[in-house]
Parts: sequence; C-alpha cells; structure tokens
Amino acid sequence: MTTNRSNGSLYTRIENKAAIIEFGHPASNSFVKELLERLTNEIYELSTNHSVSVIVIKSEGDRAFCAGASFDELLAISNLDEGTSFFSGFANLISAMRNCKQPIIGRVQGKAVGGGVGLVAACDYVYACESAAVRLSELAIGIGPFVIAPAVERKIGKSGLAELALAPTEWKNAFWAKEKGLFSKVFSNIKEMDKALDHHIHLLSQYNPNALTELKRILWEGAPDWSNLLIKRAAISANLCLDEFTKETLSKLKK
Repeated sequence: MTTNRSNGSLYTRIENKAAIIEFGHPASNSFVKELLERLTNEIYELSTNHSVSVIVIKSEGDRAFCAGASFDELLAISNLDEGTSFFSGFANLISAMRNCKQPIIGRVQGKAVGGGVGLVAACDYVYACESAAVRLSELAIGIGPFVIAPAVERKIGKSGLAELALAPTEWKNAFWAKEKGLFSKVFSNIKEMDKALDHHIHLLSQYNPNALTELKRILWEGAPDWSNLLIKRAAISANLCLDEFTKETLSKLKK
C-alpha cells in the first residue's frame, strides 16, 4: 500500500530499541522538499533518543525504493534561491545520516534513482532485493549527482561513481551494487529479505548501544564534514536547473 499524499508520508515506529522509518510518495517514492525535511528532522530527533539503538529506513510499497528528486518540484524551480533550497534538502539529509549516533540500515525493495542512490549510500548497512537496480540519471536531464556524489563515492569509489554518473540511462543490477559495496546483502524476494532483516535488527538491539555508537563513529572516520561542500554542490545543481538545456529537457520529459 502506498500513500496518495502529494507532500508524501513519513511514519516512525519504535520496537525493541529499533526505530523503523517508512517514507512514501505517490510518484515512486520520490522526494519533495517537505518530505526531505521531515526525514532529516526525524533522523536528528532519533539520534538523541537513548532508547533507540538502531535505525531502519524503508519506503512504501513493493516496487520502487526511491525515484530521487520530485520531478514536479524540479520543473517548478524558478530562481537560484529556490533551487539551492531544494537541493540542500538532500545535503541536509546526508549530513543528518552521517552525524546520527546510531547505525542506519537501509531496506531497498526496488529501484533507486538519483537521490535515492544517495540515500542508500548514506546508510551503514543495506539489505536489498534482486529487483533493486540503481541508476544516476541526473546527467540525462541536464544536471549531475553533485550533492550525493561524496556519499556515493565513499561507498563505491570514484570509478564506480563515474560508471554510474556517466551512463545516466543505464541500470546497474543489485549484484553490481553489492560487488561495489553499495549493498551489503541481496535477496531473491522481499519475504526473504525481511526475514533476514528482522533477525539482524533483533541481534543489533541486544548489543551495547554505546559500542554501536562508537562503531558508527569509526565507520565514518576519515569522511570529512561535508556540510559546506554539499551546500556548494546544491548551488551548482540549482544553477544548472535554470539552464535552458535543463528546462527544455525537463519539459519534454514531462510531456
């Protein structure tokens, strides 16, 4: 079941020291600005919750995991401030995930595009189905994966980033993503994935929460604070959104 709310939906439940965040949007679980802000704020809030040892991020339904940035909101960007504000939503989300005290596990049941790949890359451990292909489609519409690039590169390296970003119309399958380090485990179907995920969450919730926090810190050790860099990258994306090439391409795709 998926939401029909134009601003998307976000629900969190806490069970046995695990917080499960579920987001959704009728357009293939894409991110409108409001939904990005809500998810970012939720992660910051959970990070201070001492009763939570692990966080799981999942999306609604059994099809696409996340289609990235809202197509309609990309089309609606009319000036640099609007564009920078919109793309900063992805920058702020990645920063929140980086700074979160608990390890974050991603549950990826289907395809991930653009910002959806960035979300996956910012997770600390990722469960995926065979149907979870990935693609960075930004270049094909006139922009680039500038904001999410540091998180993606951290997981799959610069060569992997180039392989995705410079082939924006090609899908890479789940086994490619696992081989590169974007996914941790791949399952043939959702039922098998969820069974393994539930078991893993159960185990993690029994471990010393302070040890989990220290491990999370070590996992991100060496990764710089990208806050300023990502905001600068958001401005680059915003500028390109105002480019005639991008506007014409988006309009054609909309039709």
